[in-house]
Amino acid sequence: MWAVTATARTDLHSTHEPRTRSGAALASVGVSLPATSVPNADVAARLGVDESWIVRRTGIRARRIAEPQERLATHAAAAGREALERAELTPAQLDLVLVATTTADETLPNAAPLVAHALGASRAGAFDVGSACTGFVSALSVGSAHIESGRARNVLVIGADFMSRITDPADRSTAPVFGDGAGAVVMCASAHSRIGPVVLGADGAGADAIFVERDEGRIHMQGHETFREAVAKLSLVTLQAVRAAALGLADIDLFVYHQANGRILSAVGERLALDPVRVVDCIADFGNTSAATLPLALAFSEREGRLHPGDRVLLGAFGAGFTWGAAVAEWGRA
Repeated sequence: MWAVTATARTDLHSTHEPRTRSGAALASVGVSLPATSVPNADVAARLGVDESWIVRRTGIRARRIAEPQERLATHAAAAGREALERAELTPAQLDLVLVATTTADETLPNAAPLVAHALGASRAGAFDVGSACTGFVSALSVGSAHIESGRARNVLVIGADFMSRITDPADRSTAPVFGDGAGAVVMCASAHSRIGPVVLGADGAGADAIFVERDEGRIHMQGHETFREAVAKLSLVTLQAVRAAALGLADIDLFVYHQANGRILSAVGERLALDPVRVVDCIADFGNTSAATLPLALAFSEREGRLHPGDRVLLGAFGAGFTWGAAVAEWGRA
């Protein structure tokens, strides 16, 4: 056994570049969305409510919905491919592919190895990351730790969810809220740490507030409790992450939160006394895409001219479990 282990270690060093400790940086973002956009009128008619009722409760006016033949892995790979091209990296340079998702196409295999294969990332390890809507932040934590420890130099982090696949179209509490999409960022080794520390939290006592039973396969959500806890935990973890980065709220250029509900975004901003201009709200056209909302919001901000190289961005999310997390990231690599 020891001889086999030693041989495997020698082979590993012969096919991978030497690792040195470094910081991690966000180099680029890419997205992929289903072409079909479903307006509130269609959802409202099905639920027997007014369109304005949906806007008042959620801030959402439309959401992208995948067609039955569309695959999550396909959109995840497309988002990853765009991010790689923008970072000027080839798939062969990737050491790790992480896909944060709750809605992989199959129970097994994970989406990540399928995505890595579709991209041609033959040298990369690949696995999925759970933790629901907090999945993208959790994956950032894993990816940055691999880079900071010297175990990887280039990591592709993808958030992708087809929430329509687990949403009851007749449920007023969830049907107007959720949508489908995928977004990705490339993380690269940098001379200085430009991400984090990543602060993560969890409280299983709130598990009954958002859940999907395996047999039924439909999401259930207690809206009032989820709203209250989301505002409280996002506000808290924002302060913790900013403090961990040895910064203050005034040092942050842009606050990019999980796009769960427009009212949650407003409430967090008010609680922390943030200028609304510094809080990204792009939920109107996309809905809640779970693990995909943060990269979609980053891409939206960049496209709108609100995100520039060197900007300090607070990334924060809250999701089922309950789980939550946040980190300060300096946009772009040095």
